[in-house]
Order: sequence, then structure tokens, then C-alpha cells
Amino acid sequence: MNRGGFATRLGFLLASAGCAIGIGNVWKFPYVTGQYGGGVFVLFYLFFLIAVGVPVLTMELAVGRASRMSAMRAYRVLEPEGSRWHLHGWACLLGNYLLMMFYTTVSGWMLDYCVKFLVGRFDRASETAIEATFGKMLASPVEMAVYMSLTVAFGILVCSLGIQKGLERITTFMMTLLILLIIVLAVHSLMLPGAVEGIRFFLLPDFARAREAGLGKIITAAMDQSFFTLSLGIAAMEIFGSYMSRDYTLGSEAIRICALDTFVAVMAGLIIFPACCSYGVEPDAGPSLIFITLPQVFMHMPVGWIWGTLFFLFMTFASLSTVVAVFENIIAIYIDSFGWSRGKASLFNLLVLLPAGIPCVLGFNVWSAVHIIGARSVMKSEDFLVSNLLLPLGSLAFVLFCVVKSGWGFRRYLSEANTGEGVKIPETLKPYFCFVLPVLILVILIEGLI
Repeated sequence: MNRGGFATRLGFLLASAGCAIGIGNVWKFPYVTGQYGGGVFVLFYLFFLIAVGVPVLTMELAVGRASRMSAMRAYRVLEPEGSRWHLHGWACLLGNYLLMMFYTTVSGWMLDYCVKFLVGRFDRASETAIEATFGKMLASPVEMAVYMSLTVAFGILVCSLGIQKGLERITTFMMTLLILLIIVLAVHSLMLPGAVEGIRFFLLPDFARAREAGLGKIITAAMDQSFFTLSLGIAAMEIFGSYMSRDYTLGSEAIRICALDTFVAVMAGLIIFPACCSYGVEPDAGPSLIFITLPQVFMHMPVGWIWGTLFFLFMTFASLSTVVAVFENIIAIYIDSFGWSRGKASLFNLLVLLPAGIPCVLGFNVWSAVHIIGARSVMKSEDFLVSNLLLPLGSLAFVLFCVVKSGWGFRRYLSEANTGEGVKIPETLKPYFCFVLPVLILVILIEGLI
């Protein structure tokens, strides 16, 4: 079967980075940085991104490129006869569905706020009214369901058009505009009075603040963020390996994807922290930073509705790029595993994903008293299963598959990863890949479960 592929290397890099770049970069990264002391957290984050993120990313891409298949079929192509590695493919499909069950709702929030700023909903609104807006949105199942449905419909439509006409073309447009928007917003934020203090808070290491936050907590948080920012473990990146060329080594491509992912995360911080410091807002406000604190900051600015609209348009593109990428993985699994046409797989998953997002929507209002895992709400339970269980376990499965003799094996993985021009992974790193990397992932898994 001719599965097609990307027309250009730029298209592959932007689509792959678009999968990695999401709400975790532009929402979680800034507020976690604020909570854990700024620059010290950023240093540890970059270290673990190189030590854990890049190696695991090369493994997902290698499985995809060597097999030319989505996860479920990829394992069957590469695994030794009689083994059961392909069962992880089912876990990947489940992980993709679970992720989209709540991610499409949060993506809908970004689109909702973009529209609110555009139509002037926040004009001359008091801080109390701005704060109440977020609560009113969560209390309205209809409002959230509409924007969640728009997000799902957009993602399915893009994927139904194919790799080059849909995924590559639309993602390239969104990512290009996203980068332009983030540069414009960052330049504007850096020109605000008091911006230097925000930059200092964000990027300069302050070990006194780090000790106050707790160095152990900072290291753990940085390890978690560097790992989860790439959405590794559920084959969301593996699918792009199945479409990529063999012209460049996977080490080179992984470094470029991580660099673009980190660039967006850092630029988001350069938008948020100078703006907060300029208007006397605490930059460690937590999850409410995006939907309560920042709208208040924008409305203190001249023509704040424009800056608010552009910021949430940027946030919308960041989240939609992930939605489209994960939808492509889901659809490709049905095409490869069951021989369905792209149209049939797209329509089927539209009918699955629309109702699948409803429990998360209702979890904030009608089902607000429902707790699934412990005291966690619907959304937090779904997030816990994906982030704390399926992602680390899935990443461990990819790593073990690529290093143990009963799997694909380190020699075959290394040969695939080093095919093409660019950065080669030295064979001397085999002990690190075989022993240290699995232990680091186990630490992330155990810490997340605790």
C-alpha cells in the first residue's frame, strides 16, 4: 500500500514539532517555571530534554521509519516471530483516544477565548468580571461542547484531506503563523516598562529561590516537563517517522524538533513574564495564569483586545497542531490495521471522538461531583491515565523494544537511527540507552503515580 509521505523536509519538521508543541509548552511550562524559581528550573529542563527526550524521540521515529507503519502494524513488522510487542500498539490507540477526550475540550477553551477577545467581550470589563468569565464558561456545557466539537471537526477535516494536501499544508500554515505570532507578541512584551524584571525572573538562575522551592521538587518537575512536552509513549511521534525520508539521521531530526519545541516554550515565557511584571501580577499564579491573570493584563494594555486576540490565536494554533497530529495517528492505525480508506477512517473517528469529549465537558458542570480515580474529576482522571501511566509506560516499551535482544534490538535501532546525513548516535552510548534511560523513565513513572 502506498501510504504517501511529506513533500518537503520542512513539512515533516513543522508537523512533528506541531505534535510536540501544545498546551504543555505555552501554558504549563511558563507557570511551572514561575512556581519553581525561574532560570534554575529552565536549566534542569534543558538537561533532561537532552538526556531523556531526544533519545526516546529517536526510538519512536526509528520504529516508524523502519516499518513504514503506524504503531499497531509497526510492531508486527519489526518484532521477532511469536513475541507480543504488538500489544503495545493497542495501548497506543487507547492513549491517543484518552488524550483527545480532554485535550479537544481544552483546545476549545483557547478558541473560545480568542473569539471572546475578538468580539470585545473583555472590553472595559472589571478584574472581577474577567475572573468570572472563566467560571461561566466551565459552567456552560453547551458553550464548551460547541467549541470542543469545532475542534474535533477541524482536526478530522484536515486529516481526511491526506498527508500532503491536509496534514502537511495546514500544519505548515498554522506553525508558520504560530511562530510569527509568538515573535510579535514577545517583542511587544519585551518593550513594556518593567520587562527586564520579568526576563530576569524567567531566565536568570536564582539558587536562593530554588532552595526555597526545594531543589528535589525542581529536578522532578523539570524531568516531568521535559519528558511530557514531546507526547512520547503513545506513538503520536512514531507516525511521523513512518512518513519521513531516510535522507537525514534521526538524531538530527529529533534535535531539531526538540529545539523548535523549546523555542516556543521559551518564547511563551518571554511573552508572559515581562507582561506580568510590568503590570504587577504574580508570575507564579498557576493554571489560572492563562485564563484569568493574562486577560486582566491584556486589558490594562492599550488596544489590549488586539493583543489578547493574537495571544489566544497563537494558543489555538498550538493546541490544534497537536490535535491534528494525534488524529492522524488514530486514522492511520485504522488505515494500516483494517485496510480502511482514509475517508471511512475519518468519518468513523468523527463519530467516535465527538461523543468521547462529552464526559470531560460535563465533568466541569453537570458531572462536577463525579470522581473517577480517587478524588480526581473526569478531566483530571483522564489526564492522570495518559500523563502518569500510558506515556511513561509506553516510552519504556519503546525503549526496551529498541534495546533488548527479544525485541527489535539495539543494533537494528542504531542502524536505522544513523541512516542519512547528520548527527550520529555513537555505539558507546549503548550502556546508557540499555540501563540508565529505562531507570530514568521508571523514576518518572513512579513519581507520577506517587
